[in-house]
Amino acid sequence: MRLILGSGSPRRRDLLTQIGVVADDIRPPEIDETPHDHELPRPYCVRMAREKARAVMAGPDDVVLSADTTVALGRRILGKPADADEAAQFLRAMSGRRHKVITAVAVRRGDRIWERDVVTTVKMKRLSRQELDAYLATDDWQGKAGGYGIQGPAGALIPWIQGSFTAVVGLPLCEAAGLLQAAGYPVFRGAS
Repeated sequence: MRLILGSGSPRRRDLLTQIGVVADDIRPPEIDETPHDHELPRPYCVRMAREKARAVMAGPDDVVLSADTTVALGRRILGKPADADEAAQFLRAMSGRRHKVITAVAVRRGDRIWERDVVTTVKMKRLSRQELDAYLATDDWQGKAGGYGIQGPAGALIPWIQGSFTAVVGLPLCEAAGLLQAAGYPVFRGAS
């Protein structure tokens, strides 16, 4: 049985290795990630994970794992910022406030799909202009939903979370392990 990771995220690869799972192949899917009109963040995130899993070419016995992480400020979806100006807008909007990070996971084997989503509440400290500029200068915001990654320099901007840390990073390990096991894929082989 082969595992195909339907994601180009190095963070997801690293998280999987924590539970002894190493993908046999990595195939980031090419799908349209545009939210539908009036689509709410959680259903959007679940739809993205499912569509990514379905878009990955795989054999009938291959297991495909895909995920999507969405940052939500109220009903607003904060995607991956296009540039530093958009990242600054996102970070200013979250400054001193709570927001939600939703990560949905979809595992496919043949025609069957197993899914879970995890919602974590994250508090961002009130950012000074100096902190915002210093963080933007790290370029750590690039390619990250909401313009930050909690596992990097932005960790200093997050005083607390309620929920799953690994989900905020990009893959809720407890739920992902359960889905892989449901699909018949063994986990914890060679976990360090």
